[in-house]
Amino acid sequence: MLALLCAMPCTAHAQAIDAAEARVILFGAMPDPQADTECNDSTPADQVTCLLRKRYAKDPKAAVLAVELWQKTGSLAGLLHERDFDGGYRGALHLVPHLPVGVDRKHLQFVTSALTALDDFFTGLEKEAGKAPRYRWRDLDLRFFRSVGRRTPAAYAGDWQVAYNVRGTLNHSTTVVRNLLFHEIFHLNDQAAGDWSSRALGDIHHSIIERCGREAKCLEPYVQGWLKVRGKTYYAFMPGNGVEEYAADLAQNYLREQLTILTGQTVKHPFKCGPPENAKAWKLIVDEFFAGIDRIPACANN
Repeated sequence: MLALLCAMPCTAHAQAIDAAEARVILFGAMPDPQADTECNDSTPADQVTCLLRKRYAKDPKAAVLAVELWQKTGSLAGLLHERDFDGGYRGALHLVPHLPVGVDRKHLQFVTSALTALDDFFTGLEKEAGKAPRYRWRDLDLRFFRSVGRRTPAAYAGDWQVAYNVRGTLNHSTTVVRNLLFHEIFHLNDQAAGDWSSRALGDIHHSIIERCGREAKCLEPYVQGWLKVRGKTYYAFMPGNGVEEYAADLAQNYLREQLTILTGQTVKHPFKCGPPENAKAWKLIVDEFFAGIDRIPACANN
């Protein structure tokens, strides 16, 4: 889910989070005087590590995870500020900060494992392509929260910030969280590329809707089993969701299929081997964001 549009032009060039930014992400408007005092006499990276340990001091195991996430991916696990949120078809939501500690430490484990796996995936992609993909997956501002009396949204993103709901319905395993975060991070990259999905995939998305409307059976060849939501249509094509959700689900499908190949398995029904619109959209997104690397064999009908 995309939200919080950039207040200034976005960039896909990752910049390391410094200590001043870390204080805001971790402590917000209520800084910890002890952390400010004790985390100043060291290198910038050590200051951030110190701030993380102070933020997670009540749960040493969570502190270890938060530091691991920071050191491996440059991403920082902080807190969302309390806010009211327009959830679209979900209605108005109230979101409050919620640190992933104690019984909710599992969510920090999911996120750490997921983002570490994505870092490995993109490192391999860059090595195979011989060039860096035009894609940012590191140095993210992560904000944990819970929705009061609700379990949505699972996550949302904007301006290189990803917000994660410790009460999210979908957030129950590393694999699901990895796919969820990849979906949200794609939104950030799409946005940074000047809303690429609208320019590149808008006509394809529109033609599919003209043909099928919101009928799930007609849409099925264009989604390959993606998530269904209220009204029993597919998330990428539900009313109120634009081409950016179609593009993010397409990117998520790219990740799933590439990982299937990397584990030595066969993709039984490759997305690109469906209707012609699928092949066109697939090539466009692979070339734009994933350095042209597609490990799926050519389709039999090509």
